[in-house]
Amino acid sequence: MSHQGKTVLVVGATGSVGRHVVEVALEQGYNVRALVRDLAKAKEFPKQVHLAQGDITRPETLLPAVEGIDAVVFTHGSDGQGKAGAESIDYGGVRNVLRALGPTRVRIALMTAIGVTNRSSSYNKSTESADWKRRAERLVRASGNPYTIVRPGWFDYNGPKEHQLVFLQGDKRHTGTPKDGVIARRQIAEVLVQSLSSVSATRKTLELVAAEGPAQRDLEPLFAALEADMEGALDAVKDVANQPLEEEPQRVRDDLNAVRGASRAPKG
Repeated sequence: MSHQGKTVLVVGATGSVGRHVVEVALEQGYNVRALVRDLAKAKEFPKQVHLAQGDITRPETLLPAVEGIDAVVFTHGSDGQGKAGAESIDYGGVRNVLRALGPTRVRIALMTAIGVTNRSSSYNKSTESADWKRRAERLVRASGNPYTIVRPGWFDYNGPKEHQLVFLQGDKRHTGTPKDGVIARRQIAEVLVQSLSSVSATRKTLELVAAEGPAQRDLEPLFAALEADMEGALDAVKDVANQPLEEEPQRVRDDLNAVRGASRAPKG
């Protein structure tokens, strides 16, 4: 399928998954705009990739990056930068791009992580990574944009015969190890990019892992089998309700209200 004329912004384009997203999006005919903080890191991109220099922690730098886009794929991550990084990057990056978009409607594909609803893990207690990723998901749902949220398992831990995609819901795998599920980075990118043009993927949240078997070429049956998130809900359809909004920091509630307000604002 060709998507000629459609422009997709890749946030986290120089990362280990983002580079695959750039590649897959080009293969599918999109005009690809890569958001990069350091232009030197983008030298290996194909010449047809358009570079947008900006910093997701500085919203004022993002306006040129979002101008005229049809879709955005988020694959960024704070990579162990602790609580401050989880808030400013994992969460703040999504908030700031949405702020830059304002009332403009685009298709969104957001990558978070399997186990994002597990608040009691030692890793989340030390970094709050899951909490901030989940808050980023909530911003996307509240924004009014059509979206797909993908929570992948452990990157590239899959065996040579483990390529069959499995879409799960409810986020019930909480060991914090590859036992929760494994998936190739390239396949994460394929699911994210294919979700952009799938009606069946709209307003869906899924955990993505691989099982033994060949990869499916047609993802529509997998997307179609998922339950959609409830209209207006902050959390995914089968998620455990363990992060009450009334207990969230005031700044987080303010961000949600701002995003909801932007979604209702008239265009232009």
